[in-house]
Amino acid sequence: MDLNFNKNEDHNKLLVSNLIHKFSKVKLGGGEKRIHKLHAEGKMTARERIDYLLDPKGKSIEIGAFVGEGMYEEYGGCPSGGVIVKIGYIKGKQCIVVANDATVKAGSWFPITAKKNLRAQEIAMENRLPIIYLVDSAGVFLPMQDEIFPDKEHFGRIFRNNALMSSMGITQISAVMGSCVAGGAYLPIMSDEALIVDKTGSIFLASSYLVKAAIGENIDNETLGGATTHCEISGVTDYKAKDDKDALDKIKNIIDKIGDYDKAGFNRIKALNPALAEKDLYGILPKARNEQYDMMEIIHRLVDNSDFEAYKDGYGQTLITGYARIDGWAVGIVANQRKVVKTKTGEMQFGGVIYSDSADKATRFIANCNQKKIPLVFLQDVTGFMVGSKSEQGGIIKDGAKMVNAVSNSVVPKFTIIIGNSYGAGNYAMCGKAYEPRLIVAWPSAELAVMGGTQAAKVLAQIETSSLKAKGELVDEAKEQELFDKIKARYDAQTSPYYAAARLWTDAIIDPLETRTWISIGIEVANHSPIEKKFNMGVLQV
Repeated sequence: MDLNFNKNEDHNKLLVSNLIHKFSKVKLGGGEKRIHKLHAEGKMTARERIDYLLDPKGKSIEIGAFVGEGMYEEYGGCPSGGVIVKIGYIKGKQCIVVANDATVKAGSWFPITAKKNLRAQEIAMENRLPIIYLVDSAGVFLPMQDEIFPDKEHFGRIFRNNALMSSMGITQISAVMGSCVAGGAYLPIMSDEALIVDKTGSIFLASSYLVKAAIGENIDNETLGGATTHCEISGVTDYKAKDDKDALDKIKNIIDKIGDYDKAGFNRIKALNPALAEKDLYGILPKARNEQYDMMEIIHRLVDNSDFEAYKDGYGQTLITGYARIDGWAVGIVANQRKVVKTKTGEMQFGGVIYSDSADKATRFIANCNQKKIPLVFLQDVTGFMVGSKSEQGGIIKDGAKMVNAVSNSVVPKFTIIIGNSYGAGNYAMCGKAYEPRLIVAWPSAELAVMGGTQAAKVLAQIETSSLKAKGELVDEAKEQELFDKIKARYDAQTSPYYAAARLWTDAIIDPLETRTWISIGIEVANHSPIEKKFNMGVLQV
């Protein structure tokens, strides 16, 4: 291995080490004191509940672990958005589990909590995946009620989705393992089956304090909405559990009886490991985001037996398209080529940039994958579409629009891995979050923004400098540099993969070595939902 490889390897391993360190802090939720308090009450934490519920030898992935990172600091933060979401196996059946973290503001709902819950329901709905809710929440975080209560993507849509999933035949099971109050009380009752833990679980529209204030009735919370009341008097819940583990065991027994699901029928054979060492990914990916490298070296370390069948290999070379297998699943790969390439006419094309011929090739390939019912995997390291008079006169806007059209109308499941840059319209064309990939994840090396930090900071600094000069202020070279550094630092913070993950622009930040697992689990999840629509790109200006 050369020196550059070793430098890259050290840098990328450090990024992964930082990822692991950050995750270890996030796993503590509201902190060790609150965890001890839960245990003293005879309750398990959200993560302990999920770990107990999922099959111990089954693979699982966590959605949105870094949601809320750096947000709501004035209220003490909101680790993981106050809710844990995992996709895993229960009695051998794939399910998605949503568990309120009562160590974070007693499981209160912040705006990002609602967004994460809606994302979990979205995954369940588009993949027809059974969903389990482990409820332990004090309800809406009142200081921010205006940002969570009334809008289309706010708290109320949770219950609308409950109703839709029921009509779609998607299994929903709720276990009330702590507080379940006010509007939140509808979630378990709109599920197919509801359990409640004796003495620790409670469901009511208004607590005993509010009842006293509203109608003058004196009653304790247990009598008002405890397990005995709802299992023996109101009939609101279906099962009474003696403790957390008993409730989780009952869920396992219910899931164990569910019949098989209709499959989409994606092609899968026996899985093979890549022939080339996966750990080499750390050394191949450059430390600097503007350096060139060969994306094929990445692909060969992600696909089974390192086999890749290129489509239109000599045409549109700044995009790689072709067929492969990942953990046995057939996939179509669309990837940005990051090295400078030479066309057959001798023209040099910049790596990471989408040209007209590249967009045309990708459009055709995406159509082919839809025709053959092959899931699509997008490997993003893109700076955008090519600009300039030659590109504009060559119809780059039209060709880019065709690619965006194909991505938008694709009916096979799409999975997006942000390896490096994800800038501008390149993010859209390469199936960014707005284009509904079934899962979208980032490597720690990823950057998401309209443009790179240096370019953006130069533009913004120039605008700021002109504004100051117009006001008659003296702006020397040192002042200009100070402005640039300040703006770039702020912009770089916003391009961080953690900034994106905090806002759920991506589902996770992952170790590159976990990429195959995420794609494989994602395709298996998608296989629960047969494709009912036909691929149709509508009107195109050809």
